[in-house]
Amino acid sequence: MPSSAAIRLDQRTRLAALQSLQSPRRRGRPLLPFIGPAVLASVAYIDPGNFATNLQAGATLGYSLLWVVLWANGMAMLVQTLSAKLGIATGRNLPELIRAHWPRPLVRLYWVQGEIVAMFTDLAEFLGAALGFHLLAGFSMPVSVLLTFVVVMAILGLERRGFRPLEIAVGSLVAVIALAYGVELLLSRIDWLAAARGVVMPNWGEGNAGLYLAAGILGATVMPHVIYLHPA
Repeated sequence: MPSSAAIRLDQRTRLAALQSLQSPRRRGRPLLPFIGPAVLASVAYIDPGNFATNLQAGATLGYSLLWVVLWANGMAMLVQTLSAKLGIATGRNLPELIRAHWPRPLVRLYWVQGEIVAMFTDLAEFLGAALGFHLLAGFSMPVSVLLTFVVVMAILGLERRGFRPLEIAVGSLVAVIALAYGVELLLSRIDWLAAARGVVMPNWGEGNAGLYLAAGILGATVMPHVIYLHPA
């Protein structure tokens, strides 16, 4: 359960959001208190599955599948917008609404599906973090797994202090990743004409070689666990 200090912090956060919306200066500032939940939802897109499929697509087919990345992200934005509106309008997350309105056998089926999705998702994220410790710091895999466990528990423990510290911690990690990819983008020698062609011209590569990679890009972008997370 959250501590009394965490509850007071959450109440101050809600008050700041209301004051921001009522402020006559509406250029950008009213959005600031609401960025945190979006950052938390964005973490689902920063995972080994996305990195692996996109890197493999670029390494084997160049810019050919950029159009898949564009349309998959467009679909994900639509789904996430609907998901966020669901939580805002009802005050409930998706599992709660399923339990309230759907037949019990179907609710149990979705519960099992949600548990399986969560396990597979956590497995990929946990292994990715452990491999990161192993490759970057040179720790053995058992030590890397232990470090990953400690870091995850520490981050989740921030929720006891309110959701704002958790948002700040996760947002800082997302900012580091964004900065790293921004630097990498600046250092890359991009063929902008070929990239533009890859965005607007659907192409599977020779002999439909990119079909499975395109399915991987789509599956790593439009993901059910983000739909569960965002309305919460």
